[in-house]
Amino acid sequence: MEDKLNVSILDSFSKVDEKNINQKLKEALQSFHKKIVVLDDDPTGVQTVHDVSVYTDWSEESIYDGFAEKNSMFFVLTNSRGMTVQETEAVHKEIAQNILKVSAQTGKEFLVISRSDSTLRGHYPLETETLKETLEAGLNMKLDGEILLPFFKEGGRFTINNVHYVMESDNLIPAAQTEFAKDKSFGYKASHLGKWCEEKTGGRFKEKDVTYISLEDLRKCETEKITEAMCEVTDFNKIVVNAVDYIDIKVFTIALINAMNRGKNFILRSAAAITKVLGGVSDKPLLAHDELILEENKNGGIIIVGSHVNKTTAQLEELKKSKAPIEFVEFNQHRVLEDKGLEEEVKRVVSIVDTLIQEGKTAAVYTRRNRFDLKTDDKDEQIKVSVKISDAVTSIVTNLTVRPNFIVAKGGITSSDVGTKALAVKKANVMGQIKPGVPVWMTGSESKFPGLPYIIFPGNVGTNETLKDVVERLMGM
Repeated sequence: MEDKLNVSILDSFSKVDEKNINQKLKEALQSFHKKIVVLDDDPTGVQTVHDVSVYTDWSEESIYDGFAEKNSMFFVLTNSRGMTVQETEAVHKEIAQNILKVSAQTGKEFLVISRSDSTLRGHYPLETETLKETLEAGLNMKLDGEILLPFFKEGGRFTINNVHYVMESDNLIPAAQTEFAKDKSFGYKASHLGKWCEEKTGGRFKEKDVTYISLEDLRKCETEKITEAMCEVTDFNKIVVNAVDYIDIKVFTIALINAMNRGKNFILRSAAAITKVLGGVSDKPLLAHDELILEENKNGGIIIVGSHVNKTTAQLEELKKSKAPIEFVEFNQHRVLEDKGLEEEVKRVVSIVDTLIQEGKTAAVYTRRNRFDLKTDDKDEQIKVSVKISDAVTSIVTNLTVRPNFIVAKGGITSSDVGTKALAVKKANVMGQIKPGVPVWMTGSESKFPGLPYIIFPGNVGTNETLKDVVERLMGM
C-alpha cells in the first residue's frame, strides 16, 4: 500500500522554461489538424475551458455541427456515469458510428477523448474499448494505444511515480484509500495506474506492459524520447502520464502531436486538464457577478445538491452559515421504495421552492445526507435506483413555474440531468469558471430558461467554503 505524501512534494520538481515550451506547443498545435471530440461522462468535464460548445445529444446532426465549428474541439455530454453497462455500450457504439459518418462526409480526421472522473470512477474499460472496436471496424485501421491521464490540478488530483493521488488538506492521499474508491458502482483497489489498469481489465492488460511517461522526462523536456516511446506502443496498450502541473501536460502534448503526426493513433482516457491544452484554450479570469447575471431580476436562485461525497456535505454545512437570504429544503430520497413516494416529495418541494424564488430568496434543495443504497452487489441495480432518485430531484427544476436568477447543481449525475432533462439544453456555451474547476454554461434559446447562468458544481471539487463563495457571488454579495 502506497503512503500518503505531503503537498510540499509538488514544489520539489525541477522547473521548466515555460516560455520556450509555450512556443513549441503553439507550433505543435498549428501542425495538428484533427477535430477533437470530447465525450464527457458527466457535465463537469468542461471545468477547464471556455467559449467551447457542449452538445447534449450525439445525433449525426449534432456531431456534424461540432465538426463544422471553427473551434478545434467540441464536447458531447453522454452522462454515461448514470447509465447501466448495456446502455453505456450502446451509446458509445452509436456515437462512434456517427463520428465515422461525419468524418467521411467532411473529410476531417478526428481524435476522441473519453473524459471521465479525476478520481478514476466511471465505465472503464468499457467505454474506450467500445469506441476502439467500433472505430477500427469503420476505418479499417488499428488504434495503437490508450493514454491514461487523470491529472486535474484544479481538483487536487496528481500522478507521481505512476501513483494517482487526491489532495486532502496538506496531504496527497493515494486514490484507492479515498471514499471515491469505495464507490458502489465504480470502486477499485489500486492507486498505481498500471495496477489499476490491470485490475479494471481483468488482467488482459498487464502493469508491466504499460508505457510510463515520467515526471523526470517531462521536466527535462525530453519530447523526442517521449514521442519515440509512444511510437513503440501497439495493440491498444496503455500509456500512463505522470503530471503535477500544467507544464507537464504541455510537454506531453507536444510529444503526443509529434507521435500522431508520425501516423500513430490513440484514444485518451483523461480528466479535464488535457482538453484545455490540446484544444488550445487560453487562460481566462474567473467569472464576475456582472458576467454571470445578464438579466438581473428580483427573483432568487436555486441550488440543487445531489452529491453525497463528504466534501459536498461539508460545503453544504458551510453554505448554511451564509448571511445571504437562502432557505434550505431537504428532499427525502429515502421514499424511493414507497408507491408514489418520490412523486409526492417532488410536489411538496416544488411548492416551497416556487414561493421562495418569487419572494427573492434563494432555495437550497438537498437530498438527505445519508445515502440510500440498496443491499445488493448488483452494480446496475444500484445505478437504476440512483437514476430514479436523480430523475425525481431533477423534476423539481422541470416543474418550476418561476424563472430563477441562476441555477447551481452539485454533483455530476445531478448536474447532467438538470441540464439535459429539466432545462432541455441541446447546445450550451461554456462561459468559463466561477471558481477553479467549477464551470458555467449559458443556456441556449431552446432551453426552459434561455440565457440563464447554469453552474455545474462537481461533487468532489473545492474547499469547504467554495460552494458558499459561489452562491454569494451569484447573489451579488
